[in-house]
Amino acid sequence: MDAQSTDIWALAQNPFLWACALAVYLIITIQSVIYMRAAKTAGRDIGMDKKTLTTAFRSGAIASIGPSLAVLLVAVALLTVFATPAVLMRIGLVGSAATETTSATVAAETMDASLGGSAWTQEVFVVAFAAMCISGGMWLISTLIMTPILKRGGSKMERVNPEVMRLVPGAALLGVFAVLSIDQLPESSIHAITVLISGLSLAVMLYLSRFKGMSWLKEWALGLAIFLSLTVAYFLHHHSALA
Repeated sequence: MDAQSTDIWALAQNPFLWACALAVYLIITIQSVIYMRAAKTAGRDIGMDKKTLTTAFRSGAIASIGPSLAVLLVAVALLTVFATPAVLMRIGLVGSAATETTSATVAAETMDASLGGSAWTQEVFVVAFAAMCISGGMWLISTLIMTPILKRGGSKMERVNPEVMRLVPGAALLGVFAVLSIDQLPESSIHAITVLISGLSLAVMLYLSRFKGMSWLKEWALGLAIFLSLTVAYFLHHHSALA
């Protein structure tokens, strides 16, 4: 490695990084197969028929299209800075692209550089990539430590009042998505309109699926809402750029 060289691709395309990226996806694939088999076994044990299981798996697969598209867009944006192996390693693990990119930005700024800037040398790349990996690694460590603790707390709460545990997961998800959405509102009018469009379109599709006999729409609602809001955001941004 030449610390002052700006030839990032010579380092970022290192075969070792490619091997690490492929190893990550191999592990994820094996885990996915194990969890799917366990889910099928658990479903049969509680009396779920094959049709219900198939519908559940199909709904999950379709619902993942929208969020996966968002991750793909982030990955494309990062490719020019970190190259394919590093990006594959980061988006394939637990973590947040926004958080890890922030970590890389802070690490680069401590060396008087910016992501992809004129001072983006191999040395800065290594430091920034290490910061991203540490940031993502802490997600995994936190999950490993906190999951058993939260499970014990949930079990105690369920013994006191089982109804509470039916509300807590849904309330937690609503809180997380509310915070993420509200955080975008002050950015610009385009952000606010995009949030409004995505929320309204999802609500309309869920209403149609529940009350108008369009049950199939429930599986596609999340992906369609994300696609629609991205399309609206694109045209709004394009219009404002021309204005």
